[in-house]
Amino acid sequence: MRKNKSGSEIADALSAFRGAFIGIGVFSGFINILALSGSLFMMEVYDRVIPSGSLPTLAGLFALVAILYFFQGALELMRTRLLTRIGASLDQTLGSRVFDAVIGLQLKAPRAAENSQPLRDLDTIRGFLSSSGPGAFFDLPWLPFYLGICFLFHQLLGMAVLCGVIFLVFLTLLTEIMSRLPTQETARQSVARSRILEMSRRNAEALVAMGMTGRVRQRWQEVSRRHIEAQQSTSDTSGGFGGLGRVFRMLLQSAVLAVGAYLVIGQETTSGVIIAGSILSARALAPIDLAISNWKGFSAARQAKQRLDKLLVLLPEQDPPMPLPKPQFEVAVQNLAATPPDVQRVVVQDVSFVLKPGSGLGVIGPSASGKSSLARLLVGIWSPQRGTIAIDGAPLNLWSPEALGAHIGYLPQNVELLDGTVGENICRFDPTATPEKIIAAARAASIHELILGLPQGYDTPVGEQGESLSSGQKQRLALARALFGDPFLVVLDEPNSNLDGEGEAALTQAMIGVRQRGGIVIVVAHRPSALAAVDLILAMAGGRQQAFGPKDEVLAKVLQPNPALKIISKPAAAS
Repeated sequence: MRKNKSGSEIADALSAFRGAFIGIGVFSGFINILALSGSLFMMEVYDRVIPSGSLPTLAGLFALVAILYFFQGALELMRTRLLTRIGASLDQTLGSRVFDAVIGLQLKAPRAAENSQPLRDLDTIRGFLSSSGPGAFFDLPWLPFYLGICFLFHQLLGMAVLCGVIFLVFLTLLTEIMSRLPTQETARQSVARSRILEMSRRNAEALVAMGMTGRVRQRWQEVSRRHIEAQQSTSDTSGGFGGLGRVFRMLLQSAVLAVGAYLVIGQETTSGVIIAGSILSARALAPIDLAISNWKGFSAARQAKQRLDKLLVLLPEQDPPMPLPKPQFEVAVQNLAATPPDVQRVVVQDVSFVLKPGSGLGVIGPSASGKSSLARLLVGIWSPQRGTIAIDGAPLNLWSPEALGAHIGYLPQNVELLDGTVGENICRFDPTATPEKIIAAARAASIHELILGLPQGYDTPVGEQGESLSSGQKQRLALARALFGDPFLVVLDEPNSNLDGEGEAALTQAMIGVRQRGGIVIVVAHRPSALAAVDLILAMAGGRQQAFGPKDEVLAKVLQPNPALKIISKPAAAS
């Protein structure tokens, strides 16, 4: 496990840009010094040029201030571009890590409110870094510099600006206090809103067929209303205080002009100081005003960082284990027990068996007997609460997911394909896969001829979730994906639930092929046709192993005295 220096992976990633932040700080220093150009120019014009009537002096001063303005604009542009690139680099640095964490979160907490939220949180942080907000925070330390110059002009001018600073700091703190809860509520309702929409999209056919669309729409509208209300509250708070800050800053400029006029009338200062003091006061208060205006983004980015930090601590990055030899000897399960993620209920317990090369195991039992849970454990989706699953003597946790995945084929009960071509789905989106290996997997699943009949053959887009294919075609294509690369262990969960007679015959031949090449195949079955190619049976009930051994012996033993274990001849509910 990798250690984080600061306890926060985001902070550590940002620390890699320390040099860039130092450069931004230096740029901000020059920008704030150059920002004096306008006020000093106005002071010189009123105090020297107008009284002397010297046009050459005016032209020289204007040329000088134009050059200074150019450098100020160039530095601000460079600062903005640097911050934008820091945000992009942060996304590139942590993007893969957060993506992996999203996948891990789905496995550890599948019922989490919105598992894609971490990626949006990273977008929020990147968006804030690319906004004008960070520039305001880099300018804030220069506020005493401007305030000191105002005091140099005259003590009354300095006091007027200091009062303005105190008031705006108070507004900033009030903005933070008032916007914290609405910002959190906005994020929470946004997650709920997205969850309902995604659920409705995935179940669109059922919603329409059973007249549920209107009722689900009402739920979505209610959550959307709460989301909009929270968003409005956040915007009202941030925008209201931001507008008040801008109005006060304009009022303060007028107040500084009034104080300056009073001092000029009393002959305590020059007329140029009036204009210079007004410009300096605006510049001194501008970062505070900008910070208030960007407080909504800052608060959202801060909360996004806190959520990401908690997630990345929950799912720490693991150092890849040492590569192990290609498995070829056995799969051993000893005293296995497990509970599903987010559920305090044991669904598999006291399961033990050993499978040798060429073995075919059928897992049978009534619904909710733990068959599909066992399948998830065997392929490493879930981690055992007790006991071990070992391939060639090595527990699954000693394999990296990528290395283990190359030796495992898995056909889940609910088949979903990824948006890509038929060939890409078969080869598991491996860019190094050769056409020969893809076709070999398709032939092993007896789907090669079917693929050739598609509009573009292996280059046919399957669409999102395989929407352009029938259920049977998707299941057979997923079987080819499971067989790609000749994996040592092939686990099939209800692989014939959508297959016709031809598909079931192809499934049987595929299982025989795995056994003949020295692999191990495990099939979770409700229909007897799926057991034609196995030689061993594991009977389960209530999450416990009831019997294990040769197929004929176990079936003869368990079916007669325990009708609950009987294999039915049609698809049953998910186990």
